Amino acid sequence: MRLRELSVEEQIQWVLSYVQGRSADIWKENVMEELETGEFLAEIRKEFGEGDEELVKVVELKKIEQGGKTMEEFVQDFKRVARESGYKGRLLIEEFKQGMNGSIRRKLMEAENQPGSIE
Repeated sequence: MRLRELSVEEQIQWVLSYVQGRSADIWKENVMEELETGEFLAEIRKEFGEGDEELVKVVELKKIEQGGKTMEEFVQDFKRVARESGYKGRLLIEEFKQGMNGSIRRKLMEAENQPGSIE
């Protein structure tokens, strides 16, 4: 199962499915009720804050994958997220390569003149 493809709520529900035990069951029941009413993420944000926007973008950048998108669509999505991540240069290129489909990445790595940017 690939958790990346699931919504945050679905990921939480998956994790909670493994939480067992007397007090854990009570806690899990409370969290499940909050998920059903849409209050869980609001409570998390209230408790821990929205977080550092740059860190949020870095996490999003690490999760972005080409999947069924064309390379142009992937480039545009990647640029949108990368803009606010603070990543530049080689680090940004490495994240970009990680998100590409494997067959395209292999072809680029085997090319005589490897690209130095996502352009």
